[in-house]
Amino acid sequence: MAGKSLDLDEVLRAAEDAAPVESVDVVARSLEKRFSATEVSFLFVDLIGQEAVRLPRAGTAARARGVAERVELAGSVYDRVLRSQRLHQEDDGEGGCRMVVPVTNRGDCIGVLDLVVPRADETVCDAVAHAAHALAYIVVTDRRFTDLYHWGRRTTAVSLAAEIQHQLLPSASCCEAAQFTLACGLVPADDIGGDTYDYALNQDRLYLSITDAMGHDTASAMLATLTVNALRRARRAAEGVLGQAHAAHEAITEHARGMTTGQLLCVTLGTGECELVNAGHPWPLRARGARLEELAVKVDLPFGVPAPVTYEVQRFDLEPGDRLVLITDGMTERCSAGVDLPARIHDTRAEHPRTVVRALTGAVHDACGGSMPDDATIMVLDWHGGSGRRHSDAGADS
Repeated sequence: MAGKSLDLDEVLRAAEDAAPVESVDVVARSLEKRFSATEVSFLFVDLIGQEAVRLPRAGTAARARGVAERVELAGSVYDRVLRSQRLHQEDDGEGGCRMVVPVTNRGDCIGVLDLVVPRADETVCDAVAHAAHALAYIVVTDRRFTDLYHWGRRTTAVSLAAEIQHQLLPSASCCEAAQFTLACGLVPADDIGGDTYDYALNQDRLYLSITDAMGHDTASAMLATLTVNALRRARRAAEGVLGQAHAAHEAITEHARGMTTGQLLCVTLGTGECELVNAGHPWPLRARGARLEELAVKVDLPFGVPAPVTYEVQRFDLEPGDRLVLITDGMTERCSAGVDLPARIHDTRAEHPRTVVRALTGAVHDACGGSMPDDATIMVLDWHGGSGRRHSDAGADS
């Protein structure tokens, strides 16, 4: 074996010196050099969460042609690794060891690293796991500068409305911190218009929003654009949820025709105290122990309604172990009504929020026969408490 350890500082410097489209190959070459690794590749999770897409190496004919190998996630080793967030190893059938490692940043599953090494002792396993973690940071940094990583996730045509909509969403659909774990999802990912989710983790507060702009296609996507940016502008000006609500309402009434329902939430990290504004939106669901309940909050008028409005801040508490679920009406109406959402939430109580989001959006998508008349959006927040208890993303699976 060519080396006994992986110099992550050296890898990160080399990635920074390389072109953004080649930084993944820097990690691959380092593993090849240090551990005689072969068949090193990186696979994305596609936009709709159905397939893993193997990124072709730079300089190959496949990269030049824009052709990528696609693997169905369901039942695959990649799916198991993404769900467990544990390193997987197995004999490759030729005397070596195949390793599949999660590439994850703060809970956001970017993809997996797939490679073969002559042998996999503890030193190699640790080094490969650290390389995969470094790769997550590299991809998060470099995808700002190139379309390559966006291209790699697209296995279906994306509508103009969906293109607009995805630019409104946070770049990561999952976030882990000491006090909480948050995961979000939206279907159908390739043809949406109207629904959004957003979050921001500030020094002592977590801000969440989930909104549903009236209409369909590009018109609703444009209304969603106005809504989300009005909310962000107010939030970044240190406005609380009440100020954000008024900002969204004023922006829509002044610049657009239409309405947006929404739910704005602020969680104080040290205490779990929550402030909420509900603007015509479905009630939140809270799982506490074996009990699941709708929080029957007061429902104010939607943002942009052509009438005098008053928004009210409502308060409730989260206790360690609570799970809070926020949804849009696409999760419960029309063909989605056939999904027993409370039962699904109960059945997935022990799962990571990522898995819950995937299970519930998948159930709704399937109930609609893969052709959804409306967007459906969900946010799942697990509250660990002020002292904090994160879901583990470490370990090995052999």
